[in-house]
Amino acid sequence: MLKLAILGFLHDRPLHGYQLRRHLAALTGHVRPISDGTLYPAIKRLESDGLLVRETEPGTAAAPRHTLHLTEAGQAALLDRLRTPDDLDISDENRWFTVLAFLRHLDGEPAAQAAVLRRRLAFLGEPASFFYDGERPVGAEEVDDPFRRGMLLIARATTRAELAWLRDTLDALEPGPR
Repeated sequence: MLKLAILGFLHDRPLHGYQLRRHLAALTGHVRPISDGTLYPAIKRLESDGLLVRETEPGTAAAPRHTLHLTEAGQAALLDRLRTPDDLDISDENRWFTVLAFLRHLDGEPAAQAAVLRRRLAFLGEPASFFYDGERPVGAEEVDDPFRRGMLLIARATTRAELAWLRDTLDALEPGPR
């Protein structure tokens, strides 16, 4: 997801490495903080793959600053990833939020945006739980532990809200009778 997030933020505008790091922390920092030891090697890989370029600008102090710019190949890679996210990008909530953060970059492609949302809708339609009795998902009403019950109730409310949003957004992307 780091690659997707880097490409997505650079699609918005060129950024300095420290600006990019702040944006990434705002998006994913509460879940998975991005260290310099992770970010800068990822930037170097994307640069060597031709997906971004680094331009040197004079700094306000003595040191020059490096600005990262998305290349045409980087933009194409971002749009391809958004059109066809991995199954884990659809099922994992944190990865899903990263996809959602940049799905607007498929502007002019409402059918492609809708296809991604339909995959998430199908995933949410499958019975699931954090806890199982054999193969059967356990519901909040079956759990005595108030903390586990809380997890299940919060997940249920979140899922209901997301389902409502998905349906409304799909109606906007795909107007007309179904």
